[in-house]
Amino acid sequence: MANESRPCPCDIGDRFDYGGRGQEVQVEHIKVYVCKPPASTDRAVIVIHDIFGWQLPNTRYMADMLAANGYIAICPDFFVGKEPWKPSDDWSKFDDWLKTRDARKINKEADAVLKYLKEQCAAKKLGVIGFCWGGVAVHHLMMTYPELKAGVSLYGLIKDSDDVSNLLNPTFFIFAEKDDFIPLRQVTLLEEKLKRNCEVDYEVKIYPGQTHGFVHRKREDISPQDKPYIEEGRKDMINWLNIYV
Repeated sequence: MANESRPCPCDIGDRFDYGGRGQEVQVEHIKVYVCKPPASTDRAVIVIHDIFGWQLPNTRYMADMLAANGYIAICPDFFVGKEPWKPSDDWSKFDDWLKTRDARKINKEADAVLKYLKEQCAAKKLGVIGFCWGGVAVHHLMMTYPELKAGVSLYGLIKDSDDVSNLLNPTFFIFAEKDDFIPLRQVTLLEEKLKRNCEVDYEVKIYPGQTHGFVHRKREDISPQDKPYIEEGRKDMINWLNIYV
C-alpha cells in the first residue's frame, strides 16, 4: 500500500547540483525550459515535471540528456506559476494541494507548447515523457493528442479505476519494484487492461529493487547497486523515443 504519511516520495535520492544547458522562455501564458541539440532536428520531446516543478535541476538534467540525444527538449511549467511542492511542506496537506494541480487538466498548456514547437522550432515529430505527476499527465496526453507519436510515463500513479487503454500511439510505462506510492497490484491491473483493450504498441516494465523516482531523482553514484537500473531506465526511455518519434 502507499505510504499515507508520505503520499508521494519523489524527493528520494540526492538533488543534482545542476544548472542546465538550455534557457527559459515565455510561451503564451506559461514559462518553459528549452534545450536544443547541437545539430538541427525536427524531433521534439515535451518533458513533464514531477510535483517539485519545472525548475527542478534533476528534471532539467533529463531534458538536457534528451537534447544530447538529438531532440529538442521542452519542459513547461504545467503548474502555470503556482508554487511547486517542497519536501519541507506538510504532507498531511498534500491531497488538498494536489487538487489545485490536476494532471489531466493541462490541455491549454499542451496546446501552447505544441504550437510553439511546430511554429517556432519547426518540429514535426513529437513525443512526451513525464515523471510521477508528469507520468499521469502523459497518460492523459497520449489519449488526447494524436500528434504525440510516442509517450514514456515514468512512475505515473495508476489507480484501480484508471483505464488508459485508449492510447492513441505507442506508450512505455516505467515502474519501480519497491515503489511505496504505486503498489505492484495496480501495475498488474494496468497490464491486464492494456492487454485486453489497447490497440497500439505499449510496454510495461518493472525495474528490480528500485524505488519511486529512480530514473531522474537518484544520482548514479548514490547506491552502486542501483546504477545499472538507473542507466537502463534512461536508455530504455530514449530507445522508445528513437523507435517511434
